Amino acid sequence: MEHPKSDLHRFLSRTAFCSFRMIACVYALVVLANAQTSPRARVAVLDLGESPTGTRASEKVREALLDRRAAANGIVLIDRNLATAAARGVGFQGSLNLATAEARDIGAAIGCDFFIIGEADTARRSPSTGAAYFESYASIFIVSARTGRLISWERPLERRDTAEEAEKALLQTIGDINRYRVSILRALEDESAERESAVESTPTAIEVMSDDKDSSDARAPRPYRRLKPPYPDSAAVAEVEATVDVLVDIDARGEIGHLEIARWAGYALDQSVIDTVKQMHFFPAMRDGVAIPMRVLLRYNFRKPAK
Repeated sequence: MEHPKSDLHRFLSRTAFCSFRMIACVYALVVLANAQTSPRARVAVLDLGESPTGTRASEKVREALLDRRAAANGIVLIDRNLATAAARGVGFQGSLNLATAEARDIGAAIGCDFFIIGEADTARRSPSTGAAYFESYASIFIVSARTGRLISWERPLERRDTAEEAEKALLQTIGDINRYRVSILRALEDESAERESAVESTPTAIEVMSDDKDSSDARAPRPYRRLKPPYPDSAAVAEVEATVDVLVDIDARGEIGHLEIARWAGYALDQSVIDTVKQMHFFPAMRDGVAIPMRVLLRYNFRKPAK
């Protein structure tokens, strides 16, 4: 026959175990709630130009990011005045053709994870054939403050018979939170995976080509054939003129390894450069008659074609 104290011990043990489980569950719920309510991404929306349409468009984008669905995903909007003042403080004047280092400086000054820049306007068009119409457009760029990369760009455009109708249609288009939420959350995941990969893998040592020819005894890589990136239709519609810089790692065989945009322009110009550079082959860099790997900067200047 068991002693009564054994039953008491079992009861106390079960009670303690249940209490522990209850505390653990409560703690897990608190952690989960904090994870859901704590900001995952602080986003700043800078002005989209100085036109009336630009002012209203930037406000519409801010309204979209204040949507409860954005908050549910941890997206927090930074105060407009603070963000604008900080960006201007580091010299930003509305350019949509930024080097990644410049973009990181702007993001650091604002204290954000992503910032949105662009331009918007409404204009009257008078085609050679047909009736005149009004066109409202917005160029919207989402930039990662951590990497300085352009993670997303778009140029919605609406044409209507009156300026008011065109602008109203544009504002309705850009007011969709999903246009920004999806890009931002995807970028967060990609950057997190990239950081994990960087920790796990040891970067390959590669020499960077110096601009000072007198200080380098190495001969830079030379392309077999220089290729010109095509000027995409999306840039032609916007009549964009811009410069795209790309950093390219060229191995000792003259083949391209890693490449990364160092100055972006959007409008599919960056992708045009990447697609073109990937087709190129090089005579490798040389030092003392020996082929060596080297990182070089390639620059492409785009000008709108003559009409």
